[in-house]
Amino acid sequence: MTPERFAHLADAYGANLQHWPASERSAAQVLLDSRQPQALQALQQARWLDQQLDSYQLPAPDPALVRQIVASAAAHRPRARFWSHYSGWLASLGWVGVGLTGVAAGMLAVTLSLPLAPSHETLPSVFDQSDAEFVLSINAEEAEQ
Repeated sequence: MTPERFAHLADAYGANLQHWPASERSAAQVLLDSRQPQALQALQQARWLDQQLDSYQLPAPDPALVRQIVASAAAHRPRARFWSHYSGWLASLGWVGVGLTGVAAGMLAVTLSLPLAPSHETLPSVFDQSDAEFVLSINAEEAEQ
């Protein structure tokens, strides 16, 4: 690591080497252990700046200013959007959809369970079990052969 690189990293990350990128720490420590004057001066400047930043206290805001900002924010509130006006009844439309789905499922179940007209062109109902014995007897005959 060069002294210039060390000074650049000290400016960016401060005097504490633990705040530096892990890949740079060992090379920086070697440079400090060699007592390189530019590195020591950069570290001293970074330490001074860290102390200045750590000791700075932000003054408390003026209560009148706080009241003025709060009043200004309340006066400039944005208008309510379209969805916020209609969110109550739009949400209830979902329940209407659930109800209609239930009605459709019930109608389908009733339709499938009703017997069909006895004609040869129509298919039997899914729930119609009247031909089960006939199918089982055919399967038993095929198994015996």
